[in-house]
Amino acid sequence: MTFSENLKNALSQSNMTMTDLANSTGITYNMIKKYCAGNAEPTVSYALKMAEKLNVSIDELMDYRAPERKNMFRQVFERDFTYIEGFLRVVRRLPNKEAMVDPHTDRNWTYSQLNADVNKLANAFLDHNIQKGDVVLFQLPNCPEFVFTYLAPQKIGAVTSPANPGFAPEESRVCLTSSEPKVYIYDEANKENSLKALATLDKKPEIILMVGDGEVPDGHVRFSDFVKDYPDTEPVTDFVPYIYDEMMRLYTSGTTGKPKGVPLYNANEVLTCHDVMMHFPMNATDATMNTTPWFHRGGIHSGGPAPTFFAGGKVVIMRSFQPQLALKNVQKYGVTFLIGAPSIMKMLVRQQEKFGADLSSLKGIVTMGAPFERTDCIRVQEVLTPNIFNGYGTTETFWNTFLRPYELPEMAGTAGRACTDDDVRVVKVYEDKFADPDDMVAMDEMEIGEVIIRTPKSSYCYYNNEEEEAKKFYNGWMYTGDLATWDRNQFVTIASRKDDMIISSGENIYPTIVEEALNLHPKVHQTAVTGVPDKIRGEAVVAYVVPEDDDLTVSDMVEFCLQSDHLSVYKRPRYYRFVKELPMTATGKLQHYLVKEMALSDMEAGRLKLAMKKEG
Repeated sequence: MTFSENLKNALSQSNMTMTDLANSTGITYNMIKKYCAGNAEPTVSYALKMAEKLNVSIDELMDYRAPERKNMFRQVFERDFTYIEGFLRVVRRLPNKEAMVDPHTDRNWTYSQLNADVNKLANAFLDHNIQKGDVVLFQLPNCPEFVFTYLAPQKIGAVTSPANPGFAPEESRVCLTSSEPKVYIYDEANKENSLKALATLDKKPEIILMVGDGEVPDGHVRFSDFVKDYPDTEPVTDFVPYIYDEMMRLYTSGTTGKPKGVPLYNANEVLTCHDVMMHFPMNATDATMNTTPWFHRGGIHSGGPAPTFFAGGKVVIMRSFQPQLALKNVQKYGVTFLIGAPSIMKMLVRQQEKFGADLSSLKGIVTMGAPFERTDCIRVQEVLTPNIFNGYGTTETFWNTFLRPYELPEMAGTAGRACTDDDVRVVKVYEDKFADPDDMVAMDEMEIGEVIIRTPKSSYCYYNNEEEEAKKFYNGWMYTGDLATWDRNQFVTIASRKDDMIISSGENIYPTIVEEALNLHPKVHQTAVTGVPDKIRGEAVVAYVVPEDDDLTVSDMVEFCLQSDHLSVYKRPRYYRFVKELPMTATGKLQHYLVKEMALSDMEAGRLKLAMKKEG
């Protein structure tokens, strides 16, 4: 039978209409109609969504029949090749080994103790009717509760979904509205923004938990109170893990700048962990400290909790980056791998020259988020460790090119070349179509093209966002929007970004989003936002403002941004310049590349004004 016939039969047996299926899966009605008519075939992610709602297996829906001799292998592989099963194997194998230490609270956990705390949360979720496929969305800093909430949903088939605790209320609202989580968890430090976001929702989460000792709002529950009376035994459930189940949903921003859900299946998670374990390499004797926020793909995966626990290593928690504390933690806890952005490495170098910590335990420092320039690389090798690694990638694909110690400092400034399981190419750029994967630019370090990626670490989709999906994924490749050159050995060097994105302190900032927020000021006529180099942040945000009222001041703009629910702290402009007009095309489009040139010139000439609020 064809897929269309199987789909129509499943709809009939489930007493569902095409409209019902569209509403329950988020797939458009027109696509469902095409599937039923045999005019289109679904992606694996869409087939999984439909199979789950129709209460059939994906194999039944796709009419796949494996040879009988493979049934036992498939049964074992599809059930046991999941992240949570891998974690439990470590718990059984190394129950008394130290798994995690939290210097902030001076607490530590063995694998047995960590599993017990995870089980308490999983059992609490079960008792509150959290089931397979339900979303647990949380906005937490790096902390023990983050780890518990990463692991516990996986034990009952729910989807764990970390989001940036620094999101503005409007950005949090987008995440909450799109995913409609059954559970929402926030930290007391971000209570005000969380309350603002929740107040805008038509459909609120059934369970809202606050981490911390502050006053708990009405209707919310303190995290510690929620779990305290539940057993630490394995949760009793009929849920069976499956390699193609969504186990985590991260958030990234597209060309619209609004957060998009990035689903990850169990197979993606396991292969990501294997990738890290290969490239560091990492094993059970290692202790890792990722200084970046764990809600990022690079935070949770690059020496973060996911691969470290999978390998049986030890996670040292750094709640927020402080250079001297980071060095002290390396010395005190025997950290073997230290992970962070290149910009923070400069701070570590300066502190190490003053502090002189014992870094003999370090096997390597892993950087990501930006190229590592040659002079900075050499300085880190001289002061911290000779073993430097640098990865490049995206939220959707993790890292996909990699620089290893034996390639540095010679290849510093490049993004490296493809990782073991990945294929990375630089292809030609066309205005009206995707380049074919074989339509590559010359490997001459001169011709600029777009970086495309093919990897088993990606689900190749966004959650309920076909429009953005169509802009990024094509024919089994992700088209990143990053422009680059490459050489005859396939070392990629990033040149710029098609969408003019700014990266400040590792955070992606889209100029159009900041412009929209600034344009809401009643005395502003128009704005243009770009980035300029910044020694600490990598890039700093610059806003050009065409005033509607000549009385407008920089102080007014600073105050407006402080009060705005649309701008996270890291998106607020650091510099301003008031101008009479902005560079526009004949059709009225803002020319961001000319704004960028203006900003670099103005910064050199000292014409940019620092964002400061007047006293009094």
